[in-house]
Amino acid sequence: MKKLALTIFFDSFALMLLGLIIVMSASSTYSVFKFDSVFYMFNSHLFKVGFGILLIITFSFIPYEIYRSISKPAAIFTLILLFVTLFFAPSIKGAGRWLDLGFISIQPANIAMFTLIIHLAALLEDKTNLIDNYRHGFLYLFIWIMLFAGLIMLQPNISSGIMLIAISLIIVYVGGARLKHILVSILASAVVIGPAAMIFSHSRSRILSFVESFFNGGDLNFQVKQALYSLGSGGIFGVGIGNSMQSNLFLPEAYGDFIFAILGEETGLIGAMLVLLSYLILFVTGILIAKKATDKFGQLLAFGITLTVTLYAFVNVAVTTGMLPTTGLPLPFISYGGTFLIFMCISTGILINIALTNHMRQKSNIDTNLTNDMNNGHV
Repeated sequence: MKKLALTIFFDSFALMLLGLIIVMSASSTYSVFKFDSVFYMFNSHLFKVGFGILLIITFSFIPYEIYRSISKPAAIFTLILLFVTLFFAPSIKGAGRWLDLGFISIQPANIAMFTLIIHLAALLEDKTNLIDNYRHGFLYLFIWIMLFAGLIMLQPNISSGIMLIAISLIIVYVGGARLKHILVSILASAVVIGPAAMIFSHSRSRILSFVESFFNGGDLNFQVKQALYSLGSGGIFGVGIGNSMQSNLFLPEAYGDFIFAILGEETGLIGAMLVLLSYLILFVTGILIAKKATDKFGQLLAFGITLTVTLYAFVNVAVTTGMLPTTGLPLPFISYGGTFLIFMCISTGILINIALTNHMRQKSNIDTNLTNDMNNGHV
């Protein structure tokens, strides 16, 4: 388990260092244009990465069991944050998703994903004997999920709401829920989410353009088209760090949601594949930590964190390559960001603590068994 913890730390650390390099390249032109400083966005991201690494180290020493007792108050506080965001957040590009606290801006949707995973893990452990009962077990968890998802979608933030539902239902299924209950919930969610996505103009245009590109030969939207130009320009070995053409204001959000395109352009197919391999290592390592945890809360918490990181990475890459409709979901540890990066680092620290704590438990059990054997004359 100790080796698994070290693997998680160094893998996420390497991804953040790579993110620093690519953010510097992808944001330099925009920084000059917007802030009259080539290093403005890089310096901001550098501070967040440094703070994130500190958070990973800090939370790796905080016993993860304490989150079990505070999960419900944290979930209620997050719901209040989502309510406040819905009514008081300023509208940016047609959506109110950010709360300005003066010294920092936060996106409560990212906090919601984090707190709901913890709360679901605690509930699933508490309701182990009831989870296969729809009314007394599963429905209670599903109401929590839809409260979070509904408030996020009303911002509107359809993609984050869908991700929250998908991740939550997978965790609940792994926690022991019946497959038929999950499928019924997915169908019920689709009945609500489908019309909601078509009501909001930005999500409707993205979905329709995506569908038309497959079935009617329609053109891809501008961002995806530029992202594919960027990836195609990279070839096998890339054009070199800092030599991207698409980052020169051709590709919107080049430093954020579409940073994988710049990464592919500058480091080529080899660099892109190595990044995907890094996420695969994170996934396998996280699953092993979850499997070896000795308590159900630790198992589900480790699984939920691992699933969130890797699923976000998969969706981001799928969007960049035109395999999914355009969303506003960042690439974990690499995209320029604030709230998402911070909570990814906190989650990583918790995952490391789960590994270290269970390593100590296993070591303690071995020592105890050895002592008992010696006392009984078996050694």
